[in-house]
Amino acid sequence: MSQTINEAGIDLIKEFEGCKLTAYQDVKGIWTIGVGHIRGVTQGMQITMAQADQFLRDDLAGAEAAVNRGVGSAPTTPNQFAAMVSLCFNIGSGGFADSTVLRQHRAGHFQAAADAFLMWNKATINGVLQPVAGLTRRRTAEKDLYLKP
Repeated sequence: MSQTINEAGIDLIKEFEGCKLTAYQDVKGIWTIGVGHIRGVTQGMQITMAQADQFLRDDLAGAEAAVNRGVGSAPTTPNQFAAMVSLCFNIGSGGFADSTVLRQHRAGHFQAAADAFLMWNKATINGVLQPVAGLTRRRTAEKDLYLKP
C-alpha cells in the first residue's frame, strides 16, 4: 500500500529548505527556488507562493514514489516514511535507493536505519567532501522523526 508524506514530514522539509521565491544557489552551487526545487531553475528566475507550493507537491510525489518502491512491503510507520521522504527529497532517489537507511529499514533494524541518516551530513565544497552544520541538524531532525512513534 502506497503512503504519502504526513504533515510532520512536510513541516520538517519546509523548516530546513525554507522558501525563496527568487532563484538562489545552494551550498553546492545548484540553482534552487521555492522549497528546494531544482528542476529547470535558472539564475534570475522568480515564482509565486502558489507556484512554490505546486513545485513542492510535484517534487514530493517523486520522493514518495521512490520511498514506496524502496521500502516495498517492509512495515513502515507514517513518521518513518515521512523521514525517509525528507531524506530522499534532499539527496535524490538514486542516493536513497543505495542508502544504508533503506537497507537497514528493509531489514527491520530501525535503530541502525535511524543512525544511518547521520551519514548524509556532507557536501562537496571547493572539491572537498565535508560535514555541513545545516545538514547535520536536518539529519538529526529526520532521525528523531523516524524514531517517533
